Amino acid sequence: MPDKEYFAHESAVVDVGCIIGKGTKIWHFSHIMSDCELGEICNIGQNVVISPKVKLGNNVKVQNNVSIYTGVTCEDDVFLGPSMVFTNVINPRSAINRRGEYASTIVKKGASIGANATIVCGNDIGEYAFIGAGAVVTKDVPAFALLVGNPAKQIGWVGEYGHRLEFNEKGMAQCTESKQEYRLVDNQVTRIK
Repeated sequence: MPDKEYFAHESAVVDVGCIIGKGTKIWHFSHIMSDCELGEICNIGQNVVISPKVKLGNNVKVQNNVSIYTGVTCEDDVFLGPSMVFTNVINPRSAINRRGEYASTIVKKGASIGANATIVCGNDIGEYAFIGAGAVVTKDVPAFALLVGNPAKQIGWVGEYGHRLEFNEKGMAQCTESKQEYRLVDNQVTRIK
């Protein structure tokens, strides 16, 4: 049997039946549960729980104290900030088993979720969206949207590099760092260059 192509700290628990990509690192006291899939070059911080059947793409960064519950999928290049929270049932009760009612949540490519934010299950996060620290997301988030607050409200747009986009009267904006260009039409942002 070949040596594993990922690193797991000696205090981490990796259950049987996981698929873990090459170059992924799993740090102290984390638990990777059965039947989940982690892509290549992911970084799983300290005290993280990844529940069964969760899927993470390549280069996903999960900071300390995050639990990713069954029903969550994160695409490539997603950032999950320290102590952010996913839920997986809309109306949990201790005395009622709702395991068959887990809602799915998709975090699309390149999205970032800030520290202590909460994502209520069933609400998808669009590509390159940016959820501010402490925000509580209660509805779907468009691609490139910038949301803050409780409940989370959109206050603007960001580009792929995470900088705020300032659109001119023609609906055009340029990232200050990358010089990538974006267009805003009908409340949807697309990268054009």
